[in-house]
Parts: sequence; C-alpha cells; structure tokens
Amino acid sequence: MKSNFVSSFTRMPDRTFSRALTGCGLFLAGCELYKQLFLYYIINQGHYDWWYFPFQLCSLPMYLCLLIPRLPKGWLKTSLCTFLQDYSILGGIAALIVSEGFSGIHWTLTAHGYVWHLLLIGISVLIALTGRADVSRKGFLHTLPLFFTFSAIAMFINVAAPGHGQADMFYISPYYPTPQPIFHEIALVLGTWPANLMYLLTIVTGGFLVHQLVAKAASGKYQNT
Repeated sequence: MKSNFVSSFTRMPDRTFSRALTGCGLFLAGCELYKQLFLYYIINQGHYDWWYFPFQLCSLPMYLCLLIPRLPKGWLKTSLCTFLQDYSILGGIAALIVSEGFSGIHWTLTAHGYVWHLLLIGISVLIALTGRADVSRKGFLHTLPLFFTFSAIAMFINVAAPGHGQADMFYISPYYPTPQPIFHEIALVLGTWPANLMYLLTIVTGGFLVHQLVAKAASGKYQNT
C-alpha cells in the first residue's frame, strides 16, 4: 500500500502538479495579504512595519509556487523546483522549532505562521515525491546562484528600506546583529558581516543535507523497483 501511495505521486501528470503548486501559491498569497492588512490596519494603526515585508527565505515559496507552473520545461524550472525542495522544508522546520518570530502578536497571526510553515514542508515533500527536482550533486549546485541571488535581493531591501535597520530580510541586516539564535552571539563577538556570512553558509549546508537525504531516498526507491 505504501509503494502504491508513493507511486501515485511519481506518476502525477505535469498539469496536476502545476495546479497543486499554483493552489499552494494562491493560498500563501491570500494568507500573506491577510497578514499584511492586519498588521497595517490593526496592529500598527496605518504605519507600515518593514520588519514584516514578505521576502524572507520562508516567503519565497509563495512567489515560486506561482512562477514555476508558468515556466517551460528546462534547467531553470528544474532548478527552482530543486530549490523549493531543499530549502522549503529546511525553513519550515527551523521556523516551527524557533517560533518566536510569528507567535505572540495575535492568535490569528500565530495560526498563520504555523499553517504557513507546515505547508512549506508539504510543498517540499510534494516535489520530492513527484521527482520534479534534480537530486544529483549538480542539481544542488544549480540552486546556489538562486540562493545567493535571493540573498542579494534581501540585502538590497534591508539597505533600501526607509529607516535604516527596519527591514531584516533573511535576517542579514548590516545594521545590527542578526536575531537568529547562536549567530546573534557570534555577531557580538566577530561582527555583523562575518556572522551573516556564516548564517548563510549554514543555510546552504542545511539545504545540501536535505538534498542528500532526498537523493538517498530516491536511490533506494529505484533500487526497490
């Protein structure tokens, strides 16, 4: 029964996969719209808080789930699927373990945070089960330019946002130590830039470990068939 369940995903048609990703993207976009409006009108009384601008690592699936189905087959589409597979589950699990970033403001936003990050894990598992990612070492290497491009965009937002230091996309603001556990203490000792670089490299390492686990699982699946 288990093998039949898994094989049903591996045989998923491209159209069904695209609809699933689009549905996830629309759901995430609706949740994010609610969050932004609630923060702007209810919590901050008409003042926009750049801390909550939607361009964290965990925000990217919202955009990519809407973009990927509209791309033609090719290396870019596969690389973006691989990126989603490797980093969505990593970001989802990490945020659920350290949930202070979305808990305690309002119960609806707390629920939003848990639902959001659980869905990220689901998206990653969906891509892994359907085999839409490239699980080779080369496949992971293709995600690195994407990751560092997104990191550069995050840093640009941090610098360009009104009021230096209000935005902290990817938690790599150049204006103060990252609030992320462990790396905050590292920043206090070594400085903000070294800690930020170490933080990004740690995320890449985590993504690589996820990639390797999926590759190993895929290899075992093919050996058993």
